Amino acid sequence: MSLRLSTISREEHLAYIQSLPSASHMQVPAWGGVKAEWRPESIGWFDEQNRLVGVGLVLYRQLPKLKRFLAYLPEGPVINWFDPDLERWLQPMLAHLKSQGAFSVKMGPPVIIRRWNADVIKQAIAGKTAKRLRDVEASAYEPRAFEVVDRLRRMGWQQNDDEDGGGFSAGQPRYVFQVPMEGRTTDDVLKGMNQQWRRNIKKSEKAGVQVSLGRFEDLPIFHELYKETGERDHFIPRPLSYFQGMWKALNAETPDTMRLYLAAHEGEVLAATTMLRTGNHIWYSYGASTVRKREVQPSNAIQWQMMRDAHAMGARVYDLRGISDTLDEENHLFGLIRFKVGTGGQAAEYLGEWDFPLSKVLQKAFDMYMTSRAVAR
Repeated sequence: MSLRLSTISREEHLAYIQSLPSASHMQVPAWGGVKAEWRPESIGWFDEQNRLVGVGLVLYRQLPKLKRFLAYLPEGPVINWFDPDLERWLQPMLAHLKSQGAFSVKMGPPVIIRRWNADVIKQAIAGKTAKRLRDVEASAYEPRAFEVVDRLRRMGWQQNDDEDGGGFSAGQPRYVFQVPMEGRTTDDVLKGMNQQWRRNIKKSEKAGVQVSLGRFEDLPIFHELYKETGERDHFIPRPLSYFQGMWKALNAETPDTMRLYLAAHEGEVLAATTMLRTGNHIWYSYGASTVRKREVQPSNAIQWQMMRDAHAMGARVYDLRGISDTLDEENHLFGLIRFKVGTGGQAAEYLGEWDFPLSKVLQKAFDMYMTSRAVAR
């Protein structure tokens, strides 16, 4: 059965996303408004009865001085990835994007290939049996995901080489950490945490840390802490305008998609986080904190409040987003997995991001341009 692909309206796109249990927040139409330097397009797949059966948010980035574009579908498109005839979805997409001037296509199939329970990871760290998560026997596999990989390779798609990035060299993280919520009470979630996490939550409560929802006007408070976090952890922070734009774009399209949380002690805000929601999937998006008063454990307090709120909102999963796959305690990225493993959830590996060069010459030129920018920074 063939599928037809065409540009669709934002309204059609959003209605389809809202009909699903969940989808990535990067595949809602409003995400195109968040990424102001990219040109967005909503595309849809139609079956022979003219029913909309899949959607995608495409972001176009223009090559300098040329009317040719990189077409990017972050954590998308939203299609039936396990269809044995995957070509009937992706071939029309490539043809359409080429007609729009794309010289290369990048996408991130939202397909999890394997998972590791927290206990398995803790044992590997304690026993020093592996340097990388990928070298630890997984707790669960998705056999169909391997079939997707095989189909993509046969079609000519190229998987990003992520051996040195630990899950972070691609546009979106390949490894994430998630806390399952479905079928569990908040007491179950708390009991699943390690002793240190439970102790820190009690410390924060005893110290009187107050966690509250922030407003748009409170984003500058978050951003000051975020800048301090960037200096401490050696990353370049996004400008305040980025978060203000995200708030306006996402919440205008669907109210309460983005939330801001503030953790305060004796009137001083010590930690702040943002939360994103699409259907029954909730993400911890950005986090920031100060080194002041760390002993009152504001970061644990704010995460616990977010988890409880996510549970009350009917979340199937609370997603703490990216981790590196390093298990080396000397690696500067190790702290990410150590902090998140304490929640008692699961590490998950996605298929990663895949490229399809429509023009090998322009693809090579673009790669050289991006390399020169990275060196310049």
